[in-house]
Amino acid sequence: MGKWIAALSLLLASQSALAVDIQKDNLYPMVKMETSMGTIVVELDRKRAPITVDNFLTYVVKGEYNNTVFHRIIADFVVQGGGLNPEFAELPSIAPIVNESGNGLSNQPGTIAMARDNNPHSATRQFYFNVADNTKLDPSPRRWGYAVFGEVTEGMDVLQAMSGVATGYNQTLGWPDVPLAPVILKKATLLSEE
Repeated sequence: MGKWIAALSLLLASQSALAVDIQKDNLYPMVKMETSMGTIVVELDRKRAPITVDNFLTYVVKGEYNNTVFHRIIADFVVQGGGLNPEFAELPSIAPIVNESGNGLSNQPGTIAMARDNNPHSATRQFYFNVADNTKLDPSPRRWGYAVFGEVTEGMDVLQAMSGVATGYNQTLGWPDVPLAPVILKKATLLSEE
């Protein structure tokens, strides 16, 4: 019986060690994204999108965005990624989050927002960068929008270059707008507080 209690205690201790530091007290955390086309730095807005920022940072700190692809790129619209590996296999995600699109942030060029399906509360791990004025993705009195939770502070030139890559129909995914040459998110890092 004592061995079982000791094993259970060890298991619980190891689970608490898996807890991640997402800088809960930092209202504007910064994330560096090293891509195959250059580096992008984003400042997140926890004051306006606390659930979304915490969700995103959980994936960042656990290394879940490392070695993923930007699988949907539409010039003058969005650069989307975070959910597929380079073989286009969908990656596991944690529970969907509540849609925070009514937070006052807009889908303007250089902002980062959560991708989702038709269910407004279905966002998990996929995100996108706006490379154009996409205010049509903001909420209206009749519909939910797409939750913006930060903005690019460095690397807009990288993002613009990414938005211009050649894309086409991908047989594996059955989707259009997939880069013909992979655009990889090599590593996402939560930067230290200053």
